[in-house]
Amino acid sequence: MRSVNEWFGNYSKDHRNPVNRLIHWVCVPVILWSAIAALWVIPVAPSIGRPGFWCAMAMIGAFAFYWKMSRPIGLAMLLVFIVFGLITEALYRSIGPQTLLWVAAGAFVLAWIGQFVGHLIEGARPSFFTDLAYLLIGPAWLAGKLMRRLNISY
Repeated sequence: MRSVNEWFGNYSKDHRNPVNRLIHWVCVPVILWSAIAALWVIPVAPSIGRPGFWCAMAMIGAFAFYWKMSRPIGLAMLLVFIVFGLITEALYRSIGPQTLLWVAAGAFVLAWIGQFVGHLIEGARPSFFTDLAYLLIGPAWLAGKLMRRLNISY
């Protein structure tokens, strides 16, 4: 497995333009949340769990990837998952699964449009075109940037 520095270094090569980076600070968290929300509303048999079960399974898989890459990044992403999960659960209870899914779908589409505009400005293809694992790296890259600003090593 590549090191966290290799992943982030390669990802950074496609994200040098300040406008593209700013767009990513907005759009990547929106995309992550919308994916969480979409997974949250997948029906779950009461015998195996409750709403959010399939999302939790996906989060566990993603967390394992992050933890193997870097324990501090893994913990940071666990915190992100918890916060986004709590937000999603509150929305699920207040607006219902169908409305939540529509909101998530709209946010997902708009955020991806933003991402592609950012990469058009950048003049570089999105990293996930070369390796789908970069879909997981984007949120971790932002977490790593925030950790560096807070003087937390990863």
